[in-house]
Amino acid sequence: MANYLTHFSCLLNVGTPENAARALDLYNKLSEEGASEEPPSEGFRLSIEPQYGGTELWMRHDETGDPARMIQFVTICAAEFRLTGRWGFQYANICSRPRLDGFGGGAHVIDLATGETVAWIYTDGWLANVLGGGNADA
Repeated sequence: MANYLTHFSCLLNVGTPENAARALDLYNKLSEEGASEEPPSEGFRLSIEPQYGGTELWMRHDETGDPARMIQFVTICAAEFRLTGRWGFQYANICSRPRLDGFGGGAHVIDLATGETVAWIYTDGWLANVLGGGNADA
């Protein structure tokens, strides 16, 4: 049996160590909500990284994570801590066994001040589209 996994690893600077500590509370609340969903959200792991002055949150997942849940968390933090600028991350979709449709990925960029998506790309279906004569930019 093959396992399909989503991997990512990224940082979010929340400005102060106090904000980082408050972000852990926001994370715990969001994780509780995700656990009560049907099916439960895969979520993601979060820690405060002291080597960056205690202001950086490290978000990742060792097995398979939920990029949408992470984006939701980042937009909550952005509103709570009045963050500005752009933030983004990349992710990889992989399969534990060789499968023709088992690999892909993408990236997502948001404007922290508005919470709006600036740009995103998802490679699922892109290769088949281009090989079938479709536009590479679509």
